[in-house]
Amino acid sequence: MTPWVRRLIIANIIVFLFNEALPVTRGMMAFMPALFLTRPWTIITYMFVHAPLTNITHILFNMLILFFFGPRVEDRLGGKHFITLYLVAGVTGGLLSFAPMYYYSWIVGASGAVYGVELAFAMFWPRQRIHIWGIFPVEAWVLVVFLTGLSLWGGIRGGGNTAHFAHLGGFVGAFLYLKWLDYRSPAKQFKKKMTQPAKRTPGGDGADLKRWSAIDSESLHPVNREEVERVLEKIKASGVGSLTAEERATLDRFST
Repeated sequence: MTPWVRRLIIANIIVFLFNEALPVTRGMMAFMPALFLTRPWTIITYMFVHAPLTNITHILFNMLILFFFGPRVEDRLGGKHFITLYLVAGVTGGLLSFAPMYYYSWIVGASGAVYGVELAFAMFWPRQRIHIWGIFPVEAWVLVVFLTGLSLWGGIRGGGNTAHFAHLGGFVGAFLYLKWLDYRSPAKQFKKKMTQPAKRTPGGDGADLKRWSAIDSESLHPVNREEVERVLEKIKASGVGSLTAEERATLDRFST
């Protein structure tokens, strides 16, 4: 079990036992959208609160999802991004519960957060087979699509005692956070830099040539040095006008 998965499971169990010992604290930590402005802390605390012992399956089901899906996701993302994804999914689960049918409902449970972890698993390993109840094999992406449809259907119908929109909010928050991580990833930033249009220097080709000629090729990686020297030789042989847009961009990337 990975560090943050272990900590989260322990934290949920401790809060559950605390709420059992002092039932009044369950209401103090539960989230109701209508009371958010007077109880803002509850959009965090609600995801650590679960139904009483008489409905033990509530916490058991959520912790099982976290136990099975969490470690691989944490290994993939790293601890910092994993716990951030978990909390973001839980918060967006609370935010989607502002829908009219849940506005005056008490929302408790880690479902939104662990559904976010489940979505992350499905995005990283969509074809991984999950055995429901240890019997029925379902690919991860199919499971998420099914749960999304189930939550939409249940939420629109009113949902009963299940916060279906919190589940959907967990999916939404996890999806947006993972997309943000992908956008900020070094690989994405490098690709973005490589596809940027070439800079144009005031003064035309003569100014460009002066700037390119000042490139310190000895400081470059051998592969880059070879390409820069090749393009500079092409300029000597055929002039600046013979360069392609990609060759201009290559020189621009290594010039100041």
